[in-house]
Amino acid sequence: MIAPPTSLHELLAHHVPTDDKEREDLARMRTFADELEQPFSRKQERAHFTGSAVVVDPAGERVALVHHGKLKRWLQPGGHAEALDAGSMEATALREAREETGCQVRLHARAPRPLDIDVHTIPARKDEPEHLHLDVRYLVVAENPEALAHDPGESSGARWLTWEEALAWADEAPLRRMLEKARAVVRAG
Repeated sequence: MIAPPTSLHELLAHHVPTDDKEREDLARMRTFADELEQPFSRKQERAHFTGSAVVVDPAGERVALVHHGKLKRWLQPGGHAEALDAGSMEATALREAREETGCQVRLHARAPRPLDIDVHTIPARKDEPEHLHLDVRYLVVAENPEALAHDPGESSGARWLTWEEALAWADEAPLRRMLEKARAVVRAG
């Protein structure tokens, strides 16, 4: 029997932040989880929960990043929750990782769930006002790393990078923090 997905409140109650930014973001996420009528819906204009994944190869030596089409940055795969995810942030992160990398993925057995959390601002676009993504991040393993390919509707590229390359390309502290956490997990095995 498959265990039911962990509720958003439970998930956030058990997460252990590692720095001041993550601590502040966790507090904000807990508040939004209480206040938002539909926390996973893009119709929540102020903020909504998203899921993303650090994708590693089976040996844990490389990490996949995608070049985000709209933000023009190298990032981990991730995005908006969908109804089929049934409120499970794990399901969102796994689905987004599959869609954006073309790889079959599974949750990393030893990684905390979630690995990391982050609140970040998404700039206004013609069809959306500026809003916050309340991102819940997981560490996943690509079972078929040779299948790596980007989805042209989502990104302009996907690449396997060494940890050092990925960290060098990380253009903000929360992205570096998440990658460092992921590298520590895979190297601990």
